[in-house]
Amino acid sequence: MDRKVTLRELLIARIVLAICIAVYYWCWARNGWESYFSSIQTTIAIFAFLFFCFLGVRERKYKKEVVDEMAAANLKRCDSVCYKITKVLIVCIGFLSAILRFDISSEVIGYLLMGVLVLTSIIRTILFCYLDAKGA
Repeated sequence: MDRKVTLRELLIARIVLAICIAVYYWCWARNGWESYFSSIQTTIAIFAFLFFCFLGVRERKYKKEVVDEMAAANLKRCDSVCYKITKVLIVCIGFLSAILRFDISSEVIGYLLMGVLVLTSIIRTILFCYLDAKGA
């Protein structure tokens, strides 16, 4: 019997995808190039694609199940908080880039943006788990 899909599982899967994107960016943004980078890049791309397909199957199954309305409401709250956090971080990166335009490279800006992506995914999951456990 297939187990029920939870929002927590789907959010953790999004962290994995965010990390895959960040690692893939790292492969492209490196100043030096080693022969094994293409192997890492290919492995990450294949893993991310297969994981994305797996996630799509799990999400389709989740949508067919009975919706936990409290969990859905908690997720909306988390999304709202994370939107505000992301907005502040991107504005800070933008102003930092403008102020340090001669000292900060586009590569570093990209790393900062990838960091925001991963950080937001992690914060969203932790906040959701906290609210869900609390029963808020």
